[in-house]
Amino acid sequence: MSGILMVTGGGRGIGAETTVKAAKAGWDVCVNYQGNAARAEAVVADVIAAGQRGIAAQADISLEADVVRLFETCDAELGQVTGLVNSAGILEPLARVDELDGDGLVRHMMINVVGSILCAREAVRRMSTAHGGKGGVIVNLSSRTSDLGGAGASVHYGASKGAINSFTFGLAQEVSAEGVRVCAVSPGVIDTEIQPPGRVEAVGPGLPMQRVGKPGEVANAVVWLLSDEASYVSGTVLNVSGAR
Repeated sequence: MSGILMVTGGGRGIGAETTVKAAKAGWDVCVNYQGNAARAEAVVADVIAAGQRGIAAQADISLEADVVRLFETCDAELGQVTGLVNSAGILEPLARVDELDGDGLVRHMMINVVGSILCAREAVRRMSTAHGGKGGVIVNLSSRTSDLGGAGASVHYGASKGAINSFTFGLAQEVSAEGVRVCAVSPGVIDTEIQPPGRVEAVGPGLPMQRVGKPGEVANAVVWLLSDEASYVSGTVLNVSGAR
């Protein structure tokens, strides 16, 4: 399957790798970013170099009005989406639960959970045959922290990704008969800028494969789930975690 793909957080890390690999697989891509336009435009240049159409679109996905504007921009400049990758997310604040402040926690959940659900809502409104669409695929980015807990620094992050796992399965049940597949990819420790300084070097040797993962290894799984090769895969959370 190929078509028009929205990648939130597509200007960096796993989102950027997914964007480029998807373009090479035949997708036109709307690259969402929050603040760094130059990086998003550089990713769009890679999309165009791969022979596909691409645009960069700014939006803070924690804001409903921004999400609506994001999808309307894609509608106008590329067309209606047939694929969505919910890659935007944050890890901070890194803190124990008893050290969290309310504002930081709300911001965290608004981006990691509410933003993904709002984007999925807009995608379903365009993809679902119940809305006159022709079907599509949604791939959410989860994390192995959802199962491992994240004690000591990221329990709230694990909780946000646990919500994504539950949302993935529930939405898949809701829209499977309407031509929409919904899956998630659950990465382990991946070498991206979301990691705190020094964590990759400290954690890598102690992992089962004695190294952390690469963004492209996660992107490979995402692009496969977007493809027709995964046509009977829905409601699934795929671990990309090196046996962790």
